[in-house]
Amino acid sequence: MNSVSKKNKYEIDMCNGSIMDKLISFSLPLMLSGILQLMFNAVDIVVVGRFSGSQALAAVGSTSALINMFTNLFIGVSLGANVLAARFYASGRSKEMSETVHTSITFALISGIVMVFVGLFFSRFALELMATPSDVIDQAALYMKIYFLGMPFFMLYNYGAAILRAVGDTKRPLFFLIAAGLINAGLNMVLVIVFHLGVAGVAIATVISQLVSCVLVLRCLYQSDSSYQLRFSKLTLKKNHLKQIFQVGIPAGIQSTVINFSNVLLQSSVNSFGSIAMAGYTAANNIFGFLFVAVNSVTQACMSFTSQNFGVGKWKRMDKVLWNCIILSVVVAVLLGGGAYVFGPELLRIYTKDPQVIQCGVEIQLYTTVTYFLCGLMDLFPGALRGMGHSAVPMFLSVIGTVGTRILWIFWIFPQHRSLDWLFISYPASWIVTIILQVICFWFVRKSVHRKLKINRR
Repeated sequence: MNSVSKKNKYEIDMCNGSIMDKLISFSLPLMLSGILQLMFNAVDIVVVGRFSGSQALAAVGSTSALINMFTNLFIGVSLGANVLAARFYASGRSKEMSETVHTSITFALISGIVMVFVGLFFSRFALELMATPSDVIDQAALYMKIYFLGMPFFMLYNYGAAILRAVGDTKRPLFFLIAAGLINAGLNMVLVIVFHLGVAGVAIATVISQLVSCVLVLRCLYQSDSSYQLRFSKLTLKKNHLKQIFQVGIPAGIQSTVINFSNVLLQSSVNSFGSIAMAGYTAANNIFGFLFVAVNSVTQACMSFTSQNFGVGKWKRMDKVLWNCIILSVVVAVLLGGGAYVFGPELLRIYTKDPQVIQCGVEIQLYTTVTYFLCGLMDLFPGALRGMGHSAVPMFLSVIGTVGTRILWIFWIFPQHRSLDWLFISYPASWIVTIILQVICFWFVRKSVHRKLKINRR
């Protein structure tokens, strides 16, 4: 039986009917998931900072960039699982869909176990390489080691959620995240405030919440009666499917990792202005994170919708999906980015009361939040290309356009005009360069894909 005809109330028919309302229905739960995730992460910081002191706060904060660097590649690979599952699901290829699900979950489990050992044996070494202060490094290493014990649960949730997104279900992963986040917040209070476990308490709470979200998503897949039903006896690694997942996912993961590296370089330039600018950037960057998850949800929608329509050969609908995503992304980015700038001083006062820090934060926001619609456009075209199975070239173009422009800016233009204004103009400048490169790439790939689809229909 064709899997598309067995849709439950959580799934979305991406291949038929109106597009915009379905894009919103898909994107909104994803936006809320990302925003809630940031809020729950903030609870960790607030609790440990308020009740365990500045050293504990510094220990937890100093690990985030390192953890992201370790996990970005594997999270990127989950995008490959999403694209392949969406393609097989839309075309009604139940056997291939089932094999993709079981291959993805098996890979998630194996990569999660590998990350446990990476965390246990390399955390302290990596922190030493980052010149983590001696008064913080013991607590930071302890936090990372406990955090990485939860990596199998973290990976299984993300890959399970990627499968659900592939069939249009973004609501249940949101419900699972809410449940896990509330448990995380509650355990933080108990373990840190009542039992005085400090950074260990925050890490243990995170691991337990990841276990909860993992169990909920696996239970959801197990109880499904569709082609994405999970059976642990069928767990396998199908070489052909894994190869296709890697073709899309690994470039996406590498792109994310390398762009994070360019942000580290930018951070070092901000540091040269002193602690006031650093504090302003930290606060502005936190607000920037909320913008990212909102606009990124539209990119995820573009990828899933494109992949499903690619699977059934509806190339004209793929074009409509992209145009609708462009409209939605620009509207979301302009409203949220403009709002973040207009109400910038009020938002920044949540983080600090220092007027100089607030002034620096507002100055930075002018170039990052008001122009953020450019970043949304920059990510949409690679999202559409990944939906069509093309990931390597968009990755290289993103690295050249974004990272290349910022490196040239930081080492060539910025030294001649040393100010925060000139430093952060590098954001919109790099986005514009990357958009031009991605649009040219998309035009050529689109022509090639349409030609192949026409030949296959003959």
